[in-house]
Amino acid sequence: MADLEARAVTKRFGGVLALDGVDFEADAGEVHALIGENGAGKSTFIKILTGAVRPDEGEVVLFGEPLAARSPRDAASHGVAAVFQELSLVPDLTVAENVWFRRERLTPLGTISRRRVRRDTRALFGRLDFPPLDPDIEVRSLSVAERQLVEVAKAVAGDPRVLILDEATSALSPKEVSWLLDLARRLAAGGMIVVYISHRLAEVREVASRITVFRNGHSVGVTEGAAASEDEIVSMMLGRRLERLYPDKEATATEAVALRVRDLRFGHRLRGIDLDLREGEILGVGGLQGQGQLELFLSLFGVLRARGTIELDGRPVKISSPRAALAAGIGLALVPEDRQNQGLLLPKSVRENVTLAVTKRFSRRGLLDLERERALVGDAIRQLSIVLSSPEQPVGSLSGGNQQKVVISKLLLTRAKVLLLYDLTRGVDVGTKGEIFQLMRNLAREGYAILFFSTDLQELIHVADRVAVISDGSVTGLLEGEAITEDRILRASVAGGTAA
Repeated sequence: MADLEARAVTKRFGGVLALDGVDFEADAGEVHALIGENGAGKSTFIKILTGAVRPDEGEVVLFGEPLAARSPRDAASHGVAAVFQELSLVPDLTVAENVWFRRERLTPLGTISRRRVRRDTRALFGRLDFPPLDPDIEVRSLSVAERQLVEVAKAVAGDPRVLILDEATSALSPKEVSWLLDLARRLAAGGMIVVYISHRLAEVREVASRITVFRNGHSVGVTEGAAASEDEIVSMMLGRRLERLYPDKEATATEAVALRVRDLRFGHRLRGIDLDLREGEILGVGGLQGQGQLELFLSLFGVLRARGTIELDGRPVKISSPRAALAAGIGLALVPEDRQNQGLLLPKSVRENVTLAVTKRFSRRGLLDLERERALVGDAIRQLSIVLSSPEQPVGSLSGGNQQKVVISKLLLTRAKVLLLYDLTRGVDVGTKGEIFQLMRNLAREGYAILFFSTDLQELIHVADRVAVISDGSVTGLLEGEAITEDRILRASVAGGTAA
């Protein structure tokens, strides 16, 4: 019998069967990966393990005892901790206070001992070989990557028997990813059960001793980590062979410059950015995360008031707001670093989210033309193959991949010809990624100019026609053709000089 075992677990949400009798086994001392497409049932299963959801049928057994957690706190009391892609820290508390939140160190008088909290945090960071981080700094001043690392420390601080890492590397730099994978191995070697969930198959194969695959609410197989090829794993996930993840690059770029940026500056985050984006081109933006890439995209879309010159089709434009950007023909689609507080209106319907930026197009004399709106939304759903029960379904109930498709459909309805796509495939399964990459290539073929940022170097290498590498707010490399390699992107990311 395995140390952690799920037997015939079933869960329904209304008429939707999210899990259909799934089995799962993992042992102490093991990093066990759980993978599958968005909507395969992984999130529901993890919610059952962590007490956020109760199964309708089946049971979970941990070290020979039934695990019937009624809440996340109850699960934690049984030794189950999780690190999710969505952040749960308290912004106004310090790093140390967040690490020991609800496990406060007390003085003999019953008050919180801040000295002990700081001391224990430094000791924990030392034990984990934690990246340099001040325990006394408030969490609100940290980058999203740093907050993700604090989430890891918080989970490990309770000495759990089971640690679930759910897309925990999505916001991390390559160096931080390497640290986290090494930590997962060390924790497993110390006797912990580590359940690792990621769409990054290279990471999965590197760190996991075994891989369980979910598909359409079923557990469809278990394979050895390093022994299985990516093609084999993808075939298990999809139930078919993925013919091609990345479409062929095509010479669709013209000589016409759709977007020209000169000397763009924003505080110390942007230090004089120069870029030319041509019609029909996919221009990748690379570099270590947090070097000014997000500020570049937000400045071009008018969210940030940057200084410098922006030209569209050779005409200087003033982008003072997102509305001004849309009016000029610039559209932004991004997966926000903090998805809970930005991006889609999760409680609203898919229909409302898709048409939010263009409601005037469906209005006549102040009245909304619902029939025309529904027709266009239906076209968008079919064009992007969005999987949903109804256009009135809350967008927050969709899988991450389908939420990304809603973001893209919003953008296309704006009729913008310059598309800013920021980390659009983060947290998306491999099948949906392939669809997004093909859509990008199709749009480039139609003459759209696409600025594309990704934290995944392979995406930049295989999708972008050119790659501009940004480091410390400046363009330190502009790569094209066969020069777009992982080595050259990384060199430009850290060198501070121009690579070509």
